[in-house]
Amino acid sequence: MANNHVVENADDIEVSLNDGRRAKAKVVGTDPDSDLAVLKIDLDKLPTLVLGDSNSLQVGDQVLAIGNPFGVGQTVTSGIVSAMGRNQLGINTFENFIQTDAAINPGNSGGALVDSGGNLVGINTAIYSRSGGSMGIGFAIPVSTARQVLESIVAEGQVRRGWIGVEPREITPEIAQTFGLKASSGVVVTGVLQNGPAAKAGMEPGDVIVAIGGKAVHDSSELLTQVAALKPGTLTGFSVDRKGRTLDLQITPGQRPRPPKEPG
Repeated sequence: MANNHVVENADDIEVSLNDGRRAKAKVVGTDPDSDLAVLKIDLDKLPTLVLGDSNSLQVGDQVLAIGNPFGVGQTVTSGIVSAMGRNQLGINTFENFIQTDAAINPGNSGGALVDSGGNLVGINTAIYSRSGGSMGIGFAIPVSTARQVLESIVAEGQVRRGWIGVEPREITPEIAQTFGLKASSGVVVTGVLQNGPAAKAGMEPGDVIVAIGGKAVHDSSELLTQVAALKPGTLTGFSVDRKGRTLDLQITPGQRPRPPKEPG
């Protein structure tokens, strides 16, 4: 696997192995929302990594970042997991990053983040930097997400995510006053797409989504992730607070539209 932003505008892709072999790569499929891409090369006796369990990672666990920073050749840097579940960074549509202080520099994108046992736990994706180099704040996509994307692309050629057609917002005192909200938790719907799945089920602006399929929703990021995980076409219950009344809306999610390509 690689990052979508690394391969999306490439005319030709070449993969270099540590044993000196090189091969042309074919893009099997991409998922811009998670910034992942699946590549395929035709070579024998390819080395493999065991997929680890990113959900069991804890802050302080040792990790190694592998890549080709600045084009100097394959490089390994070490560090620890600094944080888990980083989101709302404005990097990807779906964000659940592993944060690490292992040095990740330009050229590391798409490289492996492995644990001390050599198991793959993440795909290096981005850094926070004021200088262009590593400042000890790097982000990797968890292997749990990468595995889901890989399996979906190999099986169907694309990643199918749920979509209901609403504009969500966090509940603030100003929003609560504007919509006359009684609920103090959940995510308020400020807009509903006409003829979208949510509109057809009777959802209205001002409704507060408090749970999906019985699982609580606390913020917009959580709502986006839970809705995306729904299978398009499968009826799902949404618990909604409407001016103090609890409603159970049955919504059949559609398929999330792919983001438009940027011109250039």
